[in-house]
Amino acid sequence: MSTLTDQISSTRRQFLTTGSRLTLSAAALGLLAGESSIVRAADMSTDSASHDVGILNVALGLEHEAINAYQLGASSGLLQKPVLDVAVRFQSDHKAHRDALIATIQKLGGTPVNEKPLPEYARALQADTLKSQGDVLTLAARLELGAINAYLGVIPAFKDTGLSKVAGRLAADETLHWTLLNNALGRALPAGALSFGA
Repeated sequence: MSTLTDQISSTRRQFLTTGSRLTLSAAALGLLAGESSIVRAADMSTDSASHDVGILNVALGLEHEAINAYQLGASSGLLQKPVLDVAVRFQSDHKAHRDALIATIQKLGGTPVNEKPLPEYARALQADTLKSQGDVLTLAARLELGAINAYLGVIPAFKDTGLSKVAGRLAADETLHWTLLNNALGRALPAGALSFGA
């Protein structure tokens, strides 16, 4: 388990690099990369932006849930030190996702969905049933798998194809989390190819 921290400690969270094209796709990429000059120069379609904001808000809701799930796990007292360190790292990844999604939604003219109070997530996730480290890891793995499939599922729905790339990158992060959690649980790899997004 001690190698999990090493495997995820690199700075893999820098979301995007920007291209030279000044299109809505470049604008969306620029929003997530913090390149506001690209955003200012882009021609943003209100209808497309509104559609994409709706999808981004669903993604933001997933990130809020993941942040709070990891908080519940971290504060449960059930996680051993190396596992706790990884859980906190995964939570920080989800916070980076959240912050990027909020900034993107706002810059597209939308209103980000609000985070619920922690007790609401605790009820929804049935945190009172968590009795062991395995229970916490199983919950986290289930949520990560749900996020993988959700992000892969929305890729074709974006009007702005740049946001499709963002969803793919988020799905990749969630896949890394899921893989490491399943490894920690001693579970087998998926039985075959094309296991995600179905």
